[in-house]
Amino acid sequence: MTQHATRRDFLRTAAGAALALPAIVPASVFGETAPSNQVTVGAIGVGGRGSGLLYEAAGYPNTKILAVCDVFRDRRQQHAESLNRRYGGKVCTPYRDLREMLARDDIDAVLIGTPDHWHVPAALLAVRSGKDVYVEKPLGLSMEEDLAMRREIQRTGRIFQYGTQQRSLVHVRFGCELVRNGRLGRIEAVEVTAPSYGFEGGSLEPVPVPDGLDYDLWLGPAPYRPYTKDRCTCWGAYWVLDNAHGFIGGWGAHPLTDMVWAMGDDPLSAVPCEYEGTGKFGTGLFDAPYDWDIRGRFASGATFRFTPGGDCATIIGQHGRVAISRGGLRAEPDKLLAERIGPEEVHLYDSRHHMGNFLDCVRTRRPTVAPVEVAVLSDTITQLSMIALLTGRKIRWDPVRETILDDPGASQLLTRAMRAPWHL
Repeated sequence: MTQHATRRDFLRTAAGAALALPAIVPASVFGETAPSNQVTVGAIGVGGRGSGLLYEAAGYPNTKILAVCDVFRDRRQQHAESLNRRYGGKVCTPYRDLREMLARDDIDAVLIGTPDHWHVPAALLAVRSGKDVYVEKPLGLSMEEDLAMRREIQRTGRIFQYGTQQRSLVHVRFGCELVRNGRLGRIEAVEVTAPSYGFEGGSLEPVPVPDGLDYDLWLGPAPYRPYTKDRCTCWGAYWVLDNAHGFIGGWGAHPLTDMVWAMGDDPLSAVPCEYEGTGKFGTGLFDAPYDWDIRGRFASGATFRFTPGGDCATIIGQHGRVAISRGGLRAEPDKLLAERIGPEEVHLYDSRHHMGNFLDCVRTRRPTVAPVEVAVLSDTITQLSMIALLTGRKIRWDPVRETILDDPGASQLLTRAMRAPWHL
Protein backbone atom coordinates (compact mmCIF):
# COMPACT_ATOMS: atom_id res chain seq x y z
CA MET A 1 0.00 0.00 0.00
CA THR A 2 1.34 3.43 -0.86
CA GLN A 3 1.91 6.16 1.69
CA HIS A 4 -0.86 8.20 0.06
CA ALA A 5 -3.38 5.39 0.17
CA THR A 6 -2.64 5.02 3.89
CA ARG A 7 -3.34 8.70 4.45
CA ARG A 8 -6.63 8.55 2.52
CA ASP A 9 -7.71 5.50 4.50
CA PHE A 10 -7.03 7.44 7.68
CA LEU A 11 -9.11 10.38 6.49
CA ARG A 12 -12.01 8.08 5.63
CA THR A 13 -12.08 6.15 8.92
CA ALA A 14 -11.18 8.67 11.62
CA ALA A 15 -14.76 9.65 12.52
CA GLY A 16 -14.63 8.08 15.97
CA ALA A 17 -11.45 9.87 17.01
CA ALA A 18 -12.81 13.11 15.58
CA LEU A 19 -15.47 13.42 18.27
CA ALA A 20 -12.83 14.43 20.78
CA LEU A 21 -11.29 17.13 18.58
CA PRO A 22 -12.24 20.82 18.49
CA ALA A 23 -14.00 22.37 15.49
CA ILE A 24 -10.82 24.19 14.45
CA VAL A 25 -7.66 22.15 14.85
CA PRO A 26 -4.52 24.31 15.07
CA ALA A 27 -1.74 23.48 12.65
CA SER A 28 0.56 22.99 15.63
CA VAL A 29 -1.47 19.94 16.68
CA PHE A 30 -0.45 18.14 13.51
CA GLY A 31 2.89 19.80 12.75
CA GLU A 32 3.50 21.95 9.72
CA THR A 33 5.24 19.27 7.69
CA ALA A 34 3.43 16.10 8.70
CA PRO A 35 2.47 14.57 5.33
CA SER A 36 -0.09 12.24 6.89
CA ASN A 37 -2.18 15.28 7.87
CA GLN A 38 -1.80 17.41 4.78
CA VAL A 39 -5.03 17.92 2.86
CA THR A 40 -4.60 17.86 -0.91
CA VAL A 41 -7.09 19.96 -2.86
CA GLY A 42 -8.39 20.41 -6.39
CA ALA A 43 -10.46 23.40 -7.50
CA ILE A 44 -13.18 23.35 -10.17
CA GLY A 45 -14.05 26.78 -11.53
CA VAL A 46 -11.40 29.39 -10.70
CA GLY A 47 -12.85 32.60 -12.08
CA GLY A 48 -14.39 35.23 -9.80
CA ARG A 49 -15.52 33.64 -6.53
CA GLY A 50 -13.78 30.39 -7.41
CA SER A 51 -10.36 32.06 -7.41
CA GLY A 52 -11.10 33.51 -3.97
CA LEU A 53 -11.81 30.03 -2.63
CA LEU A 54 -8.65 28.72 -4.28
CA TYR A 55 -6.26 31.13 -2.56
CA GLU A 56 -8.12 30.98 0.74
CA ALA A 57 -7.50 27.25 0.82
CA ALA A 58 -3.94 27.61 -0.46
CA GLY A 59 -3.11 29.86 2.49
CA TYR A 60 -4.43 27.49 5.15
CA PRO A 61 -1.89 25.37 7.11
CA ASN A 62 -1.17 21.84 5.94
CA THR A 63 -3.06 22.32 2.68
CA LYS A 64 -1.72 21.95 -0.85
CA ILE A 65 -3.48 22.67 -4.13
CA LEU A 66 -2.62 19.90 -6.58
CA ALA A 67 -4.99 20.80 -9.42
CA VAL A 68 -7.07 23.62 -10.88
CA CYS A 69 -9.78 22.99 -13.46
CA ASP A 70 -11.46 25.58 -15.64
CA VAL A 71 -12.92 25.65 -19.15
CA PHE A 72 -11.09 28.95 -19.77
CA ARG A 73 -7.53 28.05 -20.74
CA ASP A 74 -5.98 31.32 -19.57
CA ARG A 75 -7.56 31.04 -16.14
CA ARG A 76 -6.41 27.52 -15.39
CA GLN A 77 -2.90 28.14 -16.67
CA GLN A 78 -2.54 31.43 -14.83
CA HIS A 79 -3.58 30.02 -11.47
CA ALA A 80 -1.53 26.84 -11.85
CA GLU A 81 1.54 28.92 -12.67
CA SER A 82 0.89 31.23 -9.72
CA LEU A 83 0.61 28.31 -7.31
CA ASN A 84 3.67 26.59 -8.71
CA ARG A 85 5.70 29.75 -8.11
CA ARG A 86 4.43 29.69 -4.53
CA TYR A 87 5.37 26.02 -4.13
CA GLY A 88 8.67 26.30 -5.95
CA GLY A 89 8.01 23.48 -8.40
CA LYS A 90 5.46 21.79 -10.64
CA VAL A 91 2.99 20.83 -7.95
CA CYS A 92 -0.29 22.13 -9.37
CA THR A 93 -1.61 20.80 -12.68
CA PRO A 94 -4.17 22.67 -14.83
CA TYR A 95 -7.14 20.73 -16.27
CA ARG A 96 -9.83 21.59 -18.79
CA ASP A 97 -12.16 18.67 -18.02
CA LEU A 98 -13.21 18.08 -14.42
CA ARG A 99 -13.50 14.34 -15.07
CA GLU A 100 -9.77 14.09 -15.73
CA MET A 101 -8.95 15.92 -12.53
CA LEU A 102 -11.39 13.84 -10.47
CA ALA A 103 -9.82 10.61 -11.75
CA ARG A 104 -6.75 11.36 -9.61
CA ASP A 105 -6.59 9.39 -6.37
CA ASP A 106 -4.20 11.78 -4.62
CA ILE A 107 -6.77 14.58 -4.13
CA ASP A 108 -8.70 14.59 -0.85
CA ALA A 109 -11.05 17.53 -1.30
CA VAL A 110 -12.53 19.64 -4.08
CA LEU A 111 -13.63 23.29 -4.09
CA ILE A 112 -16.51 24.01 -6.47
CA GLY A 113 -16.76 27.63 -7.60
CA THR A 114 -18.38 27.07 -11.01
CA PRO A 115 -21.48 28.82 -12.40
CA ASP A 116 -24.56 27.71 -10.48
CA HIS A 117 -25.81 25.13 -12.99
CA TRP A 118 -22.65 23.09 -12.42
CA HIS A 119 -22.67 23.08 -8.60
CA VAL A 120 -24.51 19.81 -7.98
CA PRO A 121 -23.37 17.88 -11.08
CA ALA A 122 -19.72 18.69 -10.30
CA ALA A 123 -20.14 17.93 -6.61
CA LEU A 124 -21.78 14.58 -7.34
CA LEU A 125 -18.92 13.60 -9.63
CA ALA A 126 -16.43 14.64 -6.95
CA VAL A 127 -18.15 12.75 -4.14
CA ARG A 128 -18.51 9.62 -6.27
CA SER A 129 -14.78 9.75 -6.97
CA GLY A 130 -14.06 9.73 -3.22
CA LYS A 131 -13.53 13.44 -2.63
CA ASP A 132 -14.91 15.75 0.06
CA VAL A 133 -16.56 18.91 -1.29
CA TYR A 134 -16.86 22.61 -0.55
CA VAL A 135 -19.76 23.84 -2.71
CA GLU A 136 -20.52 27.49 -3.37
CA LYS A 137 -24.07 28.72 -3.01
CA PRO A 138 -26.77 28.27 -4.16
CA LEU A 139 -26.78 24.48 -4.00
CA GLY A 140 -28.88 23.34 -6.98
CA LEU A 141 -31.27 24.59 -9.61
CA SER A 142 -34.02 22.15 -8.63
CA MET A 143 -35.19 20.25 -5.59
CA GLU A 144 -34.29 17.05 -7.43
CA GLU A 145 -30.66 18.20 -7.57
CA ASP A 146 -30.63 19.19 -3.91
CA LEU A 147 -32.06 15.88 -2.72
CA ALA A 148 -29.67 13.91 -4.94
CA MET A 149 -26.76 15.79 -3.37
CA ARG A 150 -27.96 15.07 0.15
CA ARG A 151 -28.51 11.38 -0.59
CA GLU A 152 -25.04 11.00 -2.02
CA ILE A 153 -23.31 12.72 0.88
CA GLN A 154 -25.23 10.61 3.38
CA ARG A 155 -24.58 7.43 1.39
CA THR A 156 -20.83 7.98 1.05
CA GLY A 157 -20.05 9.77 4.31
CA ARG A 158 -18.11 12.47 2.50
CA ILE A 159 -17.51 15.84 4.16
CA PHE A 160 -19.61 18.71 2.76
CA GLN A 161 -19.32 22.43 3.40
CA TYR A 162 -21.82 24.92 1.99
CA GLY A 163 -20.29 28.23 0.95
CA THR A 164 -22.41 30.31 3.32
CA GLN A 165 -19.53 31.94 5.17
CA GLN A 166 -21.75 33.87 7.58
CA ARG A 167 -22.15 30.68 9.62
CA SER A 168 -18.55 31.21 10.65
CA LEU A 169 -19.11 34.75 11.99
CA VAL A 170 -19.29 35.13 15.77
CA HIS A 171 -22.10 37.69 15.76
CA VAL A 172 -24.25 35.57 13.42
CA ARG A 173 -23.90 32.59 15.73
CA PHE A 174 -24.77 34.72 18.79
CA GLY A 175 -27.85 36.19 17.11
CA CYS A 176 -29.08 32.69 16.28
CA GLU A 177 -28.38 31.55 19.85
CA LEU A 178 -30.56 34.38 21.19
CA VAL A 179 -33.45 33.08 19.10
CA ARG A 180 -32.81 29.40 19.82
CA ASN A 181 -32.70 30.06 23.58
CA GLY A 182 -36.05 31.81 23.67
CA ARG A 183 -34.91 35.38 24.26
CA LEU A 184 -37.54 36.63 21.78
CA GLY A 185 -40.36 34.47 23.10
CA ARG A 186 -42.72 32.97 20.54
CA ILE A 187 -41.61 33.79 16.99
CA GLU A 188 -44.27 35.77 15.16
CA ALA A 189 -42.62 36.83 11.90
CA VAL A 190 -39.45 36.45 9.83
CA GLU A 191 -38.27 38.98 7.25
CA VAL A 192 -35.40 38.18 4.89
CA THR A 193 -33.76 40.53 2.39
CA ALA A 194 -31.10 39.90 -0.23
CA PRO A 195 -29.37 42.20 -2.72
CA SER A 196 -30.56 42.51 -6.30
CA TYR A 197 -28.79 44.70 -8.82
CA GLY A 198 -31.67 44.99 -11.25
CA PHE A 199 -30.01 43.58 -14.35
CA GLU A 200 -32.00 43.44 -17.55
CA GLY A 201 -30.86 43.00 -21.12
CA GLY A 202 -27.79 41.10 -22.18
CA SER A 203 -27.01 40.36 -25.80
CA LEU A 204 -28.79 37.49 -27.55
CA GLU A 205 -26.77 37.91 -30.76
CA PRO A 206 -24.65 34.83 -31.50
CA VAL A 207 -20.92 35.48 -31.88
CA PRO A 208 -17.94 33.13 -32.35
CA VAL A 209 -16.73 31.31 -29.26
CA PRO A 210 -13.42 32.85 -28.17
CA ASP A 211 -10.23 30.88 -28.50
CA GLY A 212 -9.34 29.08 -25.29
CA LEU A 213 -12.92 28.48 -24.06
CA ASP A 214 -14.50 25.03 -24.12
CA TYR A 215 -18.03 26.35 -24.49
CA ASP A 216 -19.72 22.96 -24.71
CA LEU A 217 -18.18 22.00 -21.37
CA TRP A 218 -19.11 25.38 -19.88
CA LEU A 219 -22.75 24.64 -20.79
CA GLY A 220 -22.46 21.10 -19.47
CA PRO A 221 -25.90 20.02 -18.19
CA ALA A 222 -27.57 23.31 -19.20
CA PRO A 223 -29.61 23.53 -22.43
CA TYR A 224 -27.63 24.29 -25.56
CA ARG A 225 -27.73 27.97 -26.49
CA PRO A 226 -25.59 29.88 -28.99
CA TYR A 227 -22.64 31.68 -27.47
CA THR A 228 -23.10 35.43 -26.96
CA LYS A 229 -20.68 37.99 -25.58
CA ASP A 230 -22.54 38.27 -22.24
CA ARG A 231 -23.39 34.63 -21.57
CA CYS A 232 -20.20 33.41 -19.90
CA THR A 233 -19.45 36.57 -17.93
CA CYS A 234 -19.92 36.81 -14.18
CA TRP A 235 -23.31 38.47 -14.57
CA GLY A 236 -24.31 36.11 -17.33
CA ALA A 237 -23.71 33.19 -15.01
CA TYR A 238 -25.89 34.78 -12.32
CA TRP A 239 -28.73 36.25 -14.36
CA VAL A 240 -29.65 33.60 -16.97
CA LEU A 241 -32.35 31.14 -15.93
CA ASP A 242 -30.67 28.33 -17.85
CA ASN A 243 -27.73 28.67 -15.49
CA ALA A 244 -28.99 30.23 -12.26
CA HIS A 245 -31.88 31.72 -10.30
CA GLY A 246 -30.40 35.20 -10.09
CA PHE A 247 -29.65 36.70 -6.69
CA ILE A 248 -32.80 35.24 -5.14
CA GLY A 249 -30.63 32.14 -4.75
CA GLY A 250 -27.14 33.40 -5.57
CA TRP A 251 -27.10 35.77 -2.62
CA GLY A 252 -30.32 34.85 -0.84
CA ALA A 253 -28.62 31.69 0.42
CA HIS A 254 -26.64 33.77 2.92
CA PRO A 255 -29.48 35.35 4.95
CA LEU A 256 -31.73 32.33 4.37
CA THR A 257 -29.12 30.02 5.87
CA ASP A 258 -28.79 32.38 8.87
CA MET A 259 -32.57 32.30 9.26
CA VAL A 260 -32.62 28.51 9.10
CA TRP A 261 -29.95 28.37 11.82
CA ALA A 262 -31.91 30.71 14.09
CA MET A 263 -35.14 28.80 13.52
CA GLY A 264 -33.70 25.42 14.43
CA ASP A 265 -32.03 23.78 11.40
CA ASP A 266 -35.13 21.61 11.12
CA PRO A 267 -37.52 21.19 8.16
CA LEU A 268 -40.61 21.61 10.34
CA SER A 269 -39.51 24.77 12.16
CA ALA A 270 -37.10 26.44 9.74
CA VAL A 271 -38.71 26.06 6.29
CA PRO A 272 -42.00 27.85 5.48
CA CYS A 273 -44.85 25.59 4.40
CA GLU A 274 -46.61 28.20 2.20
CA TYR A 275 -45.27 30.57 -0.51
CA GLU A 276 -46.87 33.10 -2.81
CA GLY A 277 -45.72 36.31 -4.40
CA THR A 278 -44.89 38.43 -7.39
CA GLY A 279 -41.70 39.26 -9.22
CA LYS A 280 -40.13 40.94 -12.21
CA PHE A 281 -38.05 38.93 -14.65
CA GLY A 282 -35.41 40.41 -16.89
CA THR A 283 -35.68 40.64 -20.65
CA GLY A 284 -33.08 39.63 -23.20
CA LEU A 285 -30.37 37.25 -22.09
CA PHE A 286 -30.66 38.22 -18.41
CA ASP A 287 -34.06 36.65 -17.77
CA ALA A 288 -33.78 35.72 -14.07
CA PRO A 289 -35.90 37.59 -11.49
CA TYR A 290 -34.40 40.86 -10.34
CA ASP A 291 -37.31 41.87 -8.09
CA TRP A 292 -39.52 39.68 -5.94
CA ASP A 293 -41.91 39.79 -3.01
CA ILE A 294 -42.45 36.37 -1.48
CA ARG A 295 -44.90 35.97 1.38
CA GLY A 296 -45.47 32.79 3.30
CA ARG A 297 -46.13 31.05 6.56
CA PHE A 298 -44.33 28.59 8.81
CA ALA A 299 -46.09 25.56 10.28
CA SER A 300 -46.01 27.38 13.64
CA GLY A 301 -48.15 30.17 12.19
CA ALA A 302 -45.29 32.71 12.03
CA THR A 303 -45.29 34.75 8.83
CA PHE A 304 -42.45 34.84 6.31
CA ARG A 305 -41.46 37.55 3.85
CA PHE A 306 -38.53 37.51 1.41
CA THR A 307 -37.71 40.61 -0.66
CA PRO A 308 -34.72 42.32 -2.28
CA GLY A 309 -33.14 45.43 -0.84
CA GLY A 310 -30.65 44.30 1.78
CA ASP A 311 -28.80 41.33 3.22
CA CYS A 312 -30.46 40.46 6.49
CA ALA A 313 -32.55 37.91 8.37
CA THR A 314 -34.80 39.60 10.92
CA ILE A 315 -36.50 37.37 13.48
CA ILE A 316 -39.43 38.99 15.29
CA GLY A 317 -40.85 37.58 18.50
CA GLN A 318 -43.13 38.49 21.39
CA HIS A 319 -40.34 40.16 23.34
CA GLY A 320 -38.24 41.78 20.64
CA ARG A 321 -36.36 41.21 17.42
CA VAL A 322 -32.87 40.46 16.15
CA ALA A 323 -31.58 41.46 12.73
CA ILE A 324 -28.71 39.21 11.60
CA SER A 325 -26.52 40.29 8.69
CA ARG A 326 -22.96 39.95 7.48
CA GLY A 327 -22.26 43.49 8.60
CA GLY A 328 -23.42 43.07 12.18
CA LEU A 329 -26.15 42.24 14.65
CA ARG A 330 -28.94 44.59 15.71
CA ALA A 331 -31.57 43.96 18.33
CA GLU A 332 -34.65 45.54 19.88
CA PRO A 333 -34.49 46.06 22.77
CA ASP A 334 -30.77 46.82 22.74
CA LYS A 335 -30.23 44.98 26.01
CA LEU A 336 -30.58 41.70 24.11
CA LEU A 337 -27.05 42.27 22.81
CA ALA A 338 -25.73 42.13 26.38
CA GLU A 339 -27.31 38.74 27.08
CA ARG A 340 -25.09 35.82 27.99
CA ILE A 341 -25.80 32.26 26.89
CA GLY A 342 -25.64 30.05 29.97
CA PRO A 343 -23.68 26.81 30.15
CA GLU A 344 -26.86 24.70 30.12
CA GLU A 345 -28.40 26.54 27.15
CA VAL A 346 -28.09 25.87 23.42
CA HIS A 347 -24.59 26.66 22.13
CA LEU A 348 -24.30 26.49 18.36
CA TYR A 349 -21.35 25.21 16.35
CA ASP A 350 -18.38 27.52 16.87
CA SER A 351 -16.46 28.02 13.62
CA ARG A 352 -14.21 31.05 13.17
CA HIS A 353 -12.83 30.33 9.68
CA HIS A 354 -15.21 28.87 7.10
CA MET A 355 -12.65 27.40 4.72
CA GLY A 356 -10.50 26.33 7.66
CA ASN A 357 -13.49 24.58 9.20
CA PHE A 358 -13.93 22.57 6.00
CA LEU A 359 -10.26 21.63 5.70
CA ASP A 360 -10.01 20.67 9.36
CA CYS A 361 -13.15 18.55 9.03
CA VAL A 362 -11.58 16.77 6.07
CA ARG A 363 -8.83 15.76 8.49
CA THR A 364 -11.00 14.94 11.51
CA ARG A 365 -14.16 13.66 9.73
CA ARG A 366 -16.27 15.89 11.97
CA PRO A 367 -19.34 17.46 10.27
CA THR A 368 -18.86 21.05 9.13
CA VAL A 369 -20.70 24.13 10.33
CA ALA A 370 -22.77 24.17 7.11
CA PRO A 371 -23.41 20.52 6.17
CA VAL A 372 -25.50 19.31 3.26
CA GLU A 373 -28.66 19.05 5.34
CA VAL A 374 -28.46 22.79 6.04
CA ALA A 375 -27.77 23.55 2.38
CA VAL A 376 -30.91 21.66 1.36
CA LEU A 377 -33.09 23.43 3.95
CA SER A 378 -31.93 26.86 2.79
CA ASP A 379 -32.13 25.96 -0.87
CA THR A 380 -35.65 24.56 -0.46
CA ILE A 381 -36.83 28.09 0.32
CA THR A 382 -35.20 29.40 -2.86
CA GLN A 383 -36.66 26.61 -4.99
CA LEU A 384 -40.20 27.10 -3.67
CA SER A 385 -39.97 30.88 -3.93
CA MET A 386 -38.97 30.51 -7.59
CA ILE A 387 -41.86 28.10 -8.25
CA ALA A 388 -44.30 30.56 -6.67
CA LEU A 389 -42.98 33.31 -8.96
CA LEU A 390 -43.06 31.14 -12.09
CA THR A 391 -46.57 29.80 -11.52
CA GLY A 392 -48.18 32.83 -9.92
CA ARG A 393 -49.90 30.47 -7.47
CA LYS A 394 -49.75 29.76 -3.75
CA ILE A 395 -47.42 26.84 -3.14
CA ARG A 396 -48.12 24.53 -0.21
CA TRP A 397 -45.16 22.45 0.94
CA ASP A 398 -45.03 19.25 2.97
CA PRO A 399 -41.66 19.49 4.79
CA VAL A 400 -41.75 15.86 5.91
CA ARG A 401 -42.40 14.27 2.51
CA GLU A 402 -40.60 17.13 0.75
CA THR A 403 -43.25 17.57 -1.88
CA ILE A 404 -45.68 20.21 -3.15
CA LEU A 405 -49.27 19.55 -2.14
CA ASP A 406 -52.23 19.48 -4.54
CA ASP A 407 -50.56 21.14 -7.54
CA PRO A 408 -49.23 18.68 -10.17
CA GLY A 409 -48.17 21.50 -12.48
CA ALA A 410 -46.05 23.18 -9.83
CA SER A 411 -44.65 19.79 -8.77
CA GLN A 412 -43.19 19.35 -12.26
CA LEU A 413 -40.92 22.32 -11.51
CA LEU A 414 -39.23 20.38 -8.71
CA THR A 415 -37.13 18.73 -11.44
CA ARG A 416 -35.08 20.15 -14.29
CA ALA A 417 -33.94 18.33 -17.42
CA MET A 418 -30.20 17.96 -17.98
CA ARG A 419 -28.49 17.96 -21.36
CA ALA A 420 -26.98 14.61 -22.30
CA PRO A 421 -24.65 13.04 -21.40
CA TRP A 422 -24.87 14.79 -18.02
CA HIS A 423 -27.16 13.37 -15.35
CA LEU A 424 -27.59 13.23 -11.60
